Amino acid sequence: MLRTGIYPASVTPLRSDGRLDAESLAKLLAWFEFCGCRGVVLAGTNGEGPSLSAPEKRDLLATARPLAGSLSLILGIATPSLDEALWLAKQAGRLGAAAALVMPPGYFRSVSEAAIGRWFEALMDDSPIPIIAYNHPAMTGISLSPSLLSHLADHPQLAGVKDSSGFADNLVPFREALPDHVRLYVGDETLLTDALASGWSGSISGAANVLADWLVRIESDFREGGRESAEAKHALIRPVLEAIRTSPQPACHKGVLVKAGILASDTLRLPLESAPESAETLHRMLVQTVGERR
Repeated sequence: MLRTGIYPASVTPLRSDGRLDAESLAKLLAWFEFCGCRGVVLAGTNGEGPSLSAPEKRDLLATARPLAGSLSLILGIATPSLDEALWLAKQAGRLGAAAALVMPPGYFRSVSEAAIGRWFEALMDDSPIPIIAYNHPAMTGISLSPSLLSHLADHPQLAGVKDSSGFADNLVPFREALPDHVRLYVGDETLLTDALASGWSGSISGAANVLADWLVRIESDFREGGRESAEAKHALIRPVLEAIRTSPQPACHKGVLVKAGILASDTLRLPLESAPESAETLHRMLVQTVGERR
């Protein structure tokens, strides 16, 4: 069973030539572990997963494995190809990943919900590792409904759900649709304390690239009975979270991490572009609110 807590949706450190920067990856994973994160998602939305080839995702996971310490590794999978998704799940299993975070096959937006369900079931039937279904309709054009998730929960390989819809109205229906052993992770960190109050398991978080320490404290305070403390901390960083959600990502996360000395470069894969002015604005806001990120 996956653990409760905070899982950064990690950026992918790249050298100026566009190849993986293993040294920066080691620093980034060490930062996440130091902050108390439970694990990390590689090659997800913030990790430029759709811009990485399947072999590159495998190699990213292989590079991260000896660097991860106590962090559970989760591989992001975003492809409409069932064969490719299954190949990646098998590679992730071979490399010791705890789970795969899987988007629905977003290119096929006009198919029935039942067909989306069968796609997930076919993947889970042959996957050697558990699957976390990823609801991100802004990117895929497909919304995973409570009824579909309830149906998928009958499969023993469904370990969790990440919801990045940003819809607070999903919090209670999603929890009611799923048994307790299926973890629920919120993707919109502005909803974190509301999600925890609704019985959710934590967050798979893009903002954790630069706010892992604060998000871990909020989740742990809440889990240990300090709801008032958690909500006060959440209120303090909420303006930063809102700014992060309206900033170009992962460009701004990379820019802040360069300033923190964790990444050597803010290089992105096309079609993404760097955003130095926005990154500088976010960095100033972070320093003013919670101090330097080191």
